[in-house]
Amino acid sequence: MKEIRVLVVDDETVIREGLVSILSFQSDIKVIGQASNGLEAIPMAEKDKPDVILLDLLMPKMDGLDSIPHFKEVSPDSKILILTSFPDPDKVFRAIKSGAMGYLLKDSTWEQLLQGIRDVAKGQSYIDSSIAHRLIQEINPAPAPAHINHALTLTERETQTLRLIAKGLSNQEIAENMVVHERTVAKYVGNILSKLQLANRTQAALYAIHEGLDKEPAEF
Repeated sequence: MKEIRVLVVDDETVIREGLVSILSFQSDIKVIGQASNGLEAIPMAEKDKPDVILLDLLMPKMDGLDSIPHFKEVSPDSKILILTSFPDPDKVFRAIKSGAMGYLLKDSTWEQLLQGIRDVAKGQSYIDSSIAHRLIQEINPAPAPAHINHALTLTERETQTLRLIAKGLSNQEIAENMVVHERTVAKYVGNILSKLQLANRTQAALYAIHEGLDKEPAEF
């Protein structure tokens, strides 16, 4: 298994060093550096090109939200996983729009944290279900009538597409996975957004996560 190289960015020394300590016990994860704010972390990311940047949001000098575009510029292949104490829907949405692949609260379990790191390292989204639910409520305050069962309005191929969107795949990657043309995937995505009354892929991914569609269906 390829080793996941992680940069830990958090201004609270006890939390940062605690994260470094627990991650050091994982055979597939290697902490390549730690920083107390975005300004300090950006040159480290540019030099070491981490696979995952574990990023706090509220920090002095340069916070997490402001640093995300800089990380994407100097190390575009690095995946960003937010770890914060604040489940503010606006901050979640802004972080995701800026390029974060995952969002976890600091009261998450170690198992959730490790799973989040491993998932985003593979290019999959990882958002705590409680946060996803709050964000869905925030960005979709006027849901469709309650009698409409969204899941039943999607075709099997559209549901498959939605599941892959939730995993963070691009249209091209979805097309390769489903063995169809990319234009076909674009049509599926358009149908999904229209049927579920969503504005964009981010909302679609969050909807899928909330509904559990990011997990593979059980086989009987």
